[in-house]
Amino acid sequence: MTRVWKWNRPVTVREVLEDLQQERSIAYTTVMTVLDNLHQKGWVRREAEGRAYRYEAVSTRAAYAAALMNDAWSQSDNAAAALVAFFGMMSEEQRRALRDAVRIVEGTPEGGTSVLGAQGGPVRGTEAAEGTAAGLGEVPDTAEAAEGISAEGPATESGDRNPGSAPDSAGR
Repeated sequence: MTRVWKWNRPVTVREVLEDLQQERSIAYTTVMTVLDNLHQKGWVRREAEGRAYRYEAVSTRAAYAAALMNDAWSQSDNAAAALVAFFGMMSEEQRRALRDAVRIVEGTPEGGTSVLGAQGGPVRGTEAAEGTAAGLGEVPDTAEAAEGISAEGPATESGDRNPGSAPDSAGR
């Protein structure tokens, strides 16, 4: 999927093969099989062009990442604890991006405070279980963060809001 997203246009097996061969030796049939598997899983669409197909991503890389995160989170037996642990692993830059995303989804006004981390400091115990997160504080105004995000989540190029099941962790 990384190679298909990189090109950002319909690509042939040959184009992906040549791109990959700059880094390692790989067979044409391997690339063809992976792209066919991605097509079967609904992650790429294809159109015949002569004797070959052109493959195009069905969803954005952001939608793919969101599906992976949602899948991992849904497997937890304690969603609040999983989120607090995840937020605790984030860099300050990642926390800022998270605050921007929450502000966009919640429609928090400029300079407002999100329900996440409204006190600005780490939260523990019952506060964490009630849905607040560690140290997420005030939400800055970042218009760029809104690009491509809506309250319904990231859209695929076809306008769908659910890109389907996530590909495996190898990006296939």
